[in-house]
Amino acid sequence: MNAPDTSGGQDLAIIHYGDGDFTIVRPGRFVLCSVSGLRIPLEALRYWSAEFQEAYAGPGEALARWRERNP
Repeated sequence: MNAPDTSGGQDLAIIHYGDGDFTIVRPGRFVLCSVSGLRIPLEALRYWSAEFQEAYAGPGEALARWRERNP
């Protein structure tokens, strides 16, 4: 699931992450990185986990989450 909306606005999108693509459930401008909490504009979203339904700001955050789950 996406992190809770702490932006106070309707710009937070709700996304269903699939293998290689995603579906917008609720339109918005960005999602939140599950590791860092950074806003990720939808047009810049490249890293996510379909298994855990999480978005990542970049490869470093994706790798950090992978390492957490695969000690």
